[in-house]
Amino acid sequence: MTIVDRNLWLAEAKPRHVTHLMKRLSEPERDEVPYDWQLRARDSQLPPEGDWRVWLILAGRGFGKTRAGAEWVRSVAEADPHARIALVAASLGEARSVMVEGESGILACSPPWRRPEFEPSLRRLTWPSGAQAMLFSAGEPEGLRGAQHSHAWCDEVAKWQNAGGRAIAAWDNLLLGLRLGENPRVLATTTPRAVALVRRILSEDGVERRGGRTEENGGNLPDRFLRAMRKTYAKTLLGRQELDGELIEDLPGALWTRALIEECREAEASVPALRVVVGVDPPASVGGDACGIVVAALGEDGVGRVLADASVAGASPERWAKAVARAARRWRADRVVAEANQGGAMVASVLRAADVMLPLRLVHASRGKAARAEPVAALYEVGRVRHAGVFAALEDELCGLVAGGPYQGPGRSPDRADALVWALTELMLGRSAEPRVLMT
Repeated sequence: MTIVDRNLWLAEAKPRHVTHLMKRLSEPERDEVPYDWQLRARDSQLPPEGDWRVWLILAGRGFGKTRAGAEWVRSVAEADPHARIALVAASLGEARSVMVEGESGILACSPPWRRPEFEPSLRRLTWPSGAQAMLFSAGEPEGLRGAQHSHAWCDEVAKWQNAGGRAIAAWDNLLLGLRLGENPRVLATTTPRAVALVRRILSEDGVERRGGRTEENGGNLPDRFLRAMRKTYAKTLLGRQELDGELIEDLPGALWTRALIEECREAEASVPALRVVVGVDPPASVGGDACGIVVAALGEDGVGRVLADASVAGASPERWAKAVARAARRWRADRVVAEANQGGAMVASVLRAADVMLPLRLVHASRGKAARAEPVAALYEVGRVRHAGVFAALEDELCGLVAGGPYQGPGRSPDRADALVWALTELMLGRSAEPRVLMT
């Protein structure tokens, strides 16, 4: 009986048949049943057959990637007392909280009588078999230099920060140290994003790619969560990526590519700000498009930084105006720049009603969104803009802006992207880019 056949039989068997089967097992065998991953795993969560070096799981959120990684590490450690395993995450904190101590992590999925000892101060797991695993941060690639391993589990590789080439360097250092044992192997698990490292892994030899959708793990996820996700993100670019596990490629002629944005990313603002601006793209009507609200700063080094995406969808004028006011207060903005094409007096009045002291400038768009965005995209190309964090919805919209063509990203309109353009234009390009200022 294959694993699939056995799982189907267990799922469809009558309770009395399962009870009869359990009675035939010895007490140690019954104790093992709750921890038998082969009884619960889907095919897409089990290691592929054949001679592979890298097993890459690109799948939607909630698919069960973490559980698959933890169970694979456990199987390796229990079978090979000489195994030396690297556990690599975007940060040491995530390696510990997700890969080791998380609800689907290594400790949770291990039977108590074979659970490894975790020594946080040493960043080390030690199994009763003698196998060991060490925790590493992809943000500190030098930590992987010189270390030798037989296996590795790399979690959320698309999330690894690549500013200064750190993500690629961490991957390279890991592979160069993967030289213990007869068959060194790596499992990389991630929600797909077309970043440089994911592209690099897919281009290498010996890679087995697996994937799947969030709903494949529906039996272990709340129905309310699944319904909410589908209602909010169905048929959107973000939904295809985050729920369906699709790797969204760059559009021909796009002003921003995902690789470009990754090159312009840092974990947080690294330089004090000289000036902070909130860019606003108001919706044309109540219940229409989102209100784009993006906070950007000009640093002491002359580099613009995107600090926050505070956009709100389906909001009344009062609600989105309050969101603008909150963002301005939160980031101590020097100015709010709002597009006024859809009724300048109304935009001014609702913003003033939310905060009478709001430092406001209304601007009128005389060109299309893509044309306005081109000078801002050029700033990214020459390294004069950074993203202080990850802004997935905003970045999807940026990658949907095509030079000389219609918007091709998620949603009907790039509201977040337009707000970013207004903010960075104000900070770095001056009034000459959009000379029609209506009010100061």
